[in-house]
Amino acid sequence: MIKSIAHVNVYVLNQEKALDFYKNKLGFDVGDDMTIEGGFRWLTVNPKGQPQLQLVLAEPQEGPMFTNEAAIKIRSLIEDGAFGVGVFETDDCQKTYEELAAKGVEFFQPPTEQLYGVEAMGKDDSGNWFSLVQRAK
Repeated sequence: MIKSIAHVNVYVLNQEKALDFYKNKLGFDVGDDMTIEGGFRWLTVNPKGQPQLQLVLAEPQEGPMFTNEAAIKIRSLIEDGAFGVGVFETDDCQKTYEELAAKGVEFFQPPTEQLYGVEAMGKDDSGNWFSLVQRAK
């Protein structure tokens, strides 16, 4: 029986820049950062206090998972902003929005009242969008 999700891929254009974004702008912790045989870098981050869920910051490249053509297509989709990272929860959407915007995080929707709470929409340095949500009480 499956009991949890441990890792989720976030495709990025540059792992070093993505690491800087997730660590220094969003405040995530670094999980693993190792280079495996053949030059493949396994790089994970997680929200503080949630080490059981790791985001794998993966650069699409030719190898066991992708042909060169597929890697090029995925990179193009990343550049077009076609992928989402997911929903990041916060206790105070307005405050977190202001803190992240001050660090240079780009938002395309400010905190807005929704049926489920308050939501802002932003994107990472590769163009992957994310939702920042304060749940309704």
